[in-house]
Amino acid sequence: MTGPVPRPLAAVLDGSTPAGVLPWPADRPIADALAAARDAGWSGAVLDLEGVVDKGEFMERCARSLRLPQWFGRNWDALADCLTDLSWCPADGGRLLVLTGWQGYGAAAPDDWSIVEGVLADAVGYWRGTDTGLAVVMMRGPARRGS
Repeated sequence: MTGPVPRPLAAVLDGSTPAGVLPWPADRPIADALAAARDAGWSGAVLDLEGVVDKGEFMERCARSLRLPQWFGRNWDALADCLTDLSWCPADGGRLLVLTGWQGYGAAAPDDWSIVEGVLADAVGYWRGTDTGLAVVMMRGPARRGS
């Protein structure tokens, strides 16, 4: 890692604050967030939305990147179901979802993006207070992959 993990994520990973939707600085590699999660016993996944401009593309990217189950119906309700029934994605600790490249989709489809934000917030709230919490990190700016 290139330095200490930013406090919002560190506090979630050590259990001192409930999981939530958190910012991530553009000057920090996403590998740092994933490594911190792994070190805390959490599993991590990256959803790169670079170039996504519509709902169909968004759903396809979710299915592929998150390895959603076969039954994922590629609609908002199905996405919400997948994120609140994580039996298809077993984990001993919490789960960290890192979103990158999301700003373009948010600008291209603001109504859809508003739904995405609601689905993510609801999923985080659903898992809050459990041993397998869900935290979402929103990468600001272009993603830096390496460390």
